[in-house]
Amino acid sequence: MDQPRITVYGADWCGDCRRAKATLERTGVAYEYVDLVADPSAADRAQQISGRTNIPVVVFPDGSHQVEPSEEDLQAKLAGLGLA
Repeated sequence: MDQPRITVYGADWCGDCRRAKATLERTGVAYEYVDLVADPSAADRAQQISGRTNIPVVVFPDGSHQVEPSEEDLQAKLAGLGLA
């Protein structure tokens, strides 16, 4: 069964980004990772979504997003979407 797609805008040097990715991987949730170092123009998209320059920006299938989510906040959102 295909899971709805989650998109994570981040950078490998960012600890919060690494934590968000690890949480998604531990939970077994499929996601697309947009590396802002490899694709600097994507930073503009992330900022348009969040209105901020902080990362990661995690975009959910329901159109909502979180910026720099804690592990608990990310888990709660995943659970609310029925993904965790």
